[in-house]
Amino acid sequence: MLNGSLFVLVILVAVIAGIVIGFVLRQLFAAKKIKLSESLAERIVEESKKEAETIKKEAILQAKENLLKIKADFDRETKDKKNDLDGLEKRIRAKEENLDKRIDSLAQKESNIEDREKSLIKKENAIEEKHHKLDMIMAEQKEKLERIAGISSEEAKKLLIQSMETDAKRDAALVIRKIEDEAKFTADRKSREIIAYSIQRYAGDVVAENTVSAVNLPSEEMKGRIIGREGRNIRAIEAATGIDLIVDDTPEAVVLSSFDPIRREVARISLERLIQDGRIHPGRIEEVVKKVKVEVDQIIRETGEKASFDVGVHDIHPDIINMLGALKYRKSYSQNVLQHSMDVAYLTGMMAAELKMNV
Repeated sequence: MLNGSLFVLVILVAVIAGIVIGFVLRQLFAAKKIKLSESLAERIVEESKKEAETIKKEAILQAKENLLKIKADFDRETKDKKNDLDGLEKRIRAKEENLDKRIDSLAQKESNIEDREKSLIKKENAIEEKHHKLDMIMAEQKEKLERIAGISSEEAKKLLIQSMETDAKRDAALVIRKIEDEAKFTADRKSREIIAYSIQRYAGDVVAENTVSAVNLPSEEMKGRIIGREGRNIRAIEAATGIDLIVDDTPEAVVLSSFDPIRREVARISLERLIQDGRIHPGRIEEVVKKVKVEVDQIIRETGEKASFDVGVHDIHPDIINMLGALKYRKSYSQNVLQHSMDVAYLTGMMAAELKMNV
């Protein structure tokens, strides 16, 4: 009986000891697991910080590279435009020097004309002096005729007058003809020189409006929408219209640059409609530009037809009508080419009518 109780007691003690040992081992494993989890979490956080720092540095580096690229493109475009302006300035300076030479030449010619006028005045004085001598000779001949012929004074006067009148008419006709020829030659040459000088002298200032157009914006925020994500909208506008879209520090405005005025007009109308509509993306840009091109072509055709009708010229080939209408958007020395052409048509028509030509 005693041995049985002892056996039960030993088993009970072993069970209790196993439970205690299991509980202790479990606590030890749990503590180790928590420590490993904390270490893993710290390592993950540290790696995340390093990765974020790397991404930040890469983004800054990429932004700097993009900025340098944009600056290089801007410097190149600025240099090209500066070269164009320098070339234009040289041509204008050469033209001014040529005009100055022409002015000096005209001044010299005017001086020569004044000298010729003085010479003509001297000749006229000489003619008057000859007339005076002629009167004296006539008086002497009158006295001689009266003495020799024994005719009356009235008859001698008639004979003398007839003789001298014939000679005087002949001499006067020669002098007048010479003066008229010289005056006509001088007037023709002078008129040609004045017209040529006036045409070359007339020139307005060459300003930026000849090659650029400005589009006003409702706010500075609109510039960002026009640029678009990574500049996609600007590239879409430039590709669709063939112009250069310049977004600079000008407040509430962007600049359209192109030597083709029709392209600038299409781009200006398209951009204004996109701004008014509010939907600015590559697909919408292409759609609006196509519509505006059709409208501008229609305006050009109607303008050409109206211009030909106004000047009274009909039955013109459609291609010429379109070329005529396109002059509405072109300028030469600050003057609208279409209006200038119509003015020339009116003036030449009136001059032709004065010359009794078939107009």
